[in-house]
Amino acid sequence: MIQGFWKQLKKPITVLAPMADVTDGAFREIIAKYGKPDVMWTEFVSADGLASEKGRKGLLIDFKYCERERPIVAQIFGATPEHFFQAARLAKELGFDGVDINMGCPDKKVLKQGAGAALCKYPALAQELIYKAMKGADGLPVSVKIRLGYGTDVLDEWLPTLLETNLAAVTIHARTMKEMSDVPARWNRIADAVVIRDRIQQGSDKTLILGNGDVKDIAQAHERVKETGCDGVMIGRGIFGNPWLFNADAGDISLEEKLAVMCEHTFLFEKYFANIKSFDVMKKHYKAYVNGFDGAKELRVRLMECKTAKEVQMIVDQFLAEKTSE
Repeated sequence: MIQGFWKQLKKPITVLAPMADVTDGAFREIIAKYGKPDVMWTEFVSADGLASEKGRKGLLIDFKYCERERPIVAQIFGATPEHFFQAARLAKELGFDGVDINMGCPDKKVLKQGAGAALCKYPALAQELIYKAMKGADGLPVSVKIRLGYGTDVLDEWLPTLLETNLAAVTIHARTMKEMSDVPARWNRIADAVVIRDRIQQGSDKTLILGNGDVKDIAQAHERVKETGCDGVMIGRGIFGNPWLFNADAGDISLEEKLAVMCEHTFLFEKYFANIKSFDVMKKHYKAYVNGFDGAKELRVRLMECKTAKEVQMIVDQFLAEKTSE
């Protein structure tokens, strides 16, 4: 088993969930600066796309990262074994610290490819993808992110199949694909996963089990670790508008600081993704940064009309000046 950086981490381990059009290089850089978790993930990237020269050109921007993010894991998805070898080899060449395979995504386009959460229906293929990724990663640790199952909970069969490959870590979103996020995450199944792992693997070099689902902050993450015995927790939606989430020493963040960081985030997004990604991607972040204070709704409305980082900065400056003069 190749554990790489995973073996050096203190438990409980905190990790940032990869979220498409959310945890891009700009936002991760902001998070790494203000509240870095133990491990960071890229957004998921198509192994099929990376396997073609034309596709790779357009997708490499999603593998952009800064040194501050380390350890940084490249997440890939797909269902073609040879492409997993190529994608993992590229991740190694680009200097990533690990490779993660998304086997939990519920997106219909991904499922149609037999990828993401659909892979729990094809355990032999799932194993082949892992082995190909391990070969391509050439010494980098390989991990996977899964759900409890597709339409029903099949963790008792699904997890042992994955553990046979001696993965460095398995992150389990404690719902099935069909459940999406419509029901509470079943953390009792994370506890069951730890029991399954301990039954199959002996010694200190065991596959790490990370839990995911409905965790809002670090305090709650630590509670879940105590309850389940898992090695760590992945947090996703709690990071929206709160890059200080993983910083236990952050304390209360002033409105001025929050809006300043929002602007910093916007300028970084524009710097990295101008003419590549729509500026509208930032607007979901504004909804999260700008709430819970007097005038938030009016400020949000104004920000939704913005098309450049300069406009955002100007509107924020005006808002704060008006607030000071009240």
